[in-house]
Amino acid sequence: MLKTPHIAVNTRLLLKDRLEGISRFTYEVLRRLTTRHPEVHFSFIFDRPYDESFIFGANVEPHVLFPQARHPVLWHSWFHFSTPLLLRRLKPDLYFSPEFYLSGAKDLPQVPVFHDLAYEHFPEDIGRWAAAYCRHYSPRYARKAAHILTVSEYSRQDLATRYQLPLEKISVVYNGASEHFRPMPEAEQAVVRARYSRGCPYFYFVGTLQPRKNISRLLRAFDQFRAGVSEPVKLLVVGRKGWKYREAMQTYEQMRFKEEVVFTGFVSDEELAGLAASALALCYVPYLEGFGIPVLEAMYCDTPVICSNLSSLPEVAGQGAMLVDPFKEEDIARAMQAVYADAGLRQQLIEAARLQRQQFSWDQTSQRVWQVLSRFL
Repeated sequence: MLKTPHIAVNTRLLLKDRLEGISRFTYEVLRRLTTRHPEVHFSFIFDRPYDESFIFGANVEPHVLFPQARHPVLWHSWFHFSTPLLLRRLKPDLYFSPEFYLSGAKDLPQVPVFHDLAYEHFPEDIGRWAAAYCRHYSPRYARKAAHILTVSEYSRQDLATRYQLPLEKISVVYNGASEHFRPMPEAEQAVVRARYSRGCPYFYFVGTLQPRKNISRLLRAFDQFRAGVSEPVKLLVVGRKGWKYREAMQTYEQMRFKEEVVFTGFVSDEELAGLAASALALCYVPYLEGFGIPVLEAMYCDTPVICSNLSSLPEVAGQGAMLVDPFKEEDIARAMQAVYADAGLRQQLIEAARLQRQQFSWDQTSQRVWQVLSRFL
């Protein structure tokens, strides 16, 4: 009798109402893989009680391991002690980790997803313990991996160069945008603007508030832009507070037009899709991204995009965005002014984005992931 293929998966980032970035990738890919491959048994490994909505089918078996892995010391315990013990008992064919962390298990093929190497380029942007852990284990995990997945050609080249890896060991699977993100009728847009921006046009940023997202420069650039227009244009900053965000809040307090800035906090997928579809433009200027999912989400909403010209963002945006130097506030402000003032430019960006976005979808991502994982079954 043929043995049922068995994949064990690190699902510690699947948290109800907290799907963003890596956890969004985890959710969208696993939802498709488990549904499309009922012949495969999946062991989902959580670090806390899980929401039943993450058990996508009868072929998914959940496991909860102690301790909750939310600190470098606990990461080490969870990945290097708790997880290997479970894997020894489960005897899967493969361990798949949608983040770069691997288990301490031996004699088992393991495939991680390296989204970016921000902790190598900007270790000061995260906590000292986290930076030390990531920089110690990341190259070791990269060498240990049977194969590596990543989400952009930029990250593939960065990994190969930084860790001296052969390019053929790394496959690009990209990211996608969920089905919530689509154009919205003007009447519905007006309702969203009435709720979030007092009916005013607005630019928006979305992401966890942390240094790499470059929010301080975005706020100062918006101040420059706002000084040159008479209409009460708003800036919506959408996302939860992360780490080292106090500099951004200090910048906000010093703004001339801080009353035109709205911090929404974390919002649901449906709310975010409405905010994206109703905006004047997305203004997304991190100085390092492995992909930049918000850019693609805006494109699927027919919303113009202003984004950084560094790391993966030009690759994702193509001709469908106005690229700016994220370290030059005046460059960001000029782009905001151009997009605000020129309806023709906005339409040109939208039409270019409609072509560009066709390269990326979660369906395509999951297919690319499966092409690699299936080699080990």
